[in-house]
Amino acid sequence: MQFEQLQKDMVAAMKARDKERKEAVSSLIAAAKKAAIDENCRDNIGEELVNRIILKELKTLKEQVDTCPADRTDLLAQYQGRYDIVKEYAPAMMSAGEVEAVIREKFAEVAATKNKGQIMKAVMAELKGKADGKVISQVVAELCQ
Repeated sequence: MQFEQLQKDMVAAMKARDKERKEAVSSLIAAAKKAAIDENCRDNIGEELVNRIILKELKTLKEQVDTCPADRTDLLAQYQGRYDIVKEYAPAMMSAGEVEAVIREKFAEVAATKNKGQIMKAVMAELKGKADGKVISQVVAELCQ
């Protein structure tokens, strides 16, 4: 996701008077700007940074939805709505089959050791942000058996 696209979407949400979408996109923009300042790339906010921020925010919102008390339907609806909006911006994740193909293709010699720790260390550097860590862990566990 391009940072400029987030800004355009926020302006569109403000013009449409869509408060919920505006707040969700605004929080993504603020988090991306903060991360850019922390990494000393304030003027050039890259797509990789924005995607990383979106995934982090998505994980946080998922935890909020999961831990929200069932009797607080108003909060649950708010969290779920915000989660759905942020999910629209999330990059597409690789499936288990795609992860397995990458491991077999690029990391064949590491995978041959059947050492889960070494495989995860090598693979996570390559696939971080492209595939869910749980999916990667499951595929590596299957390969180690």
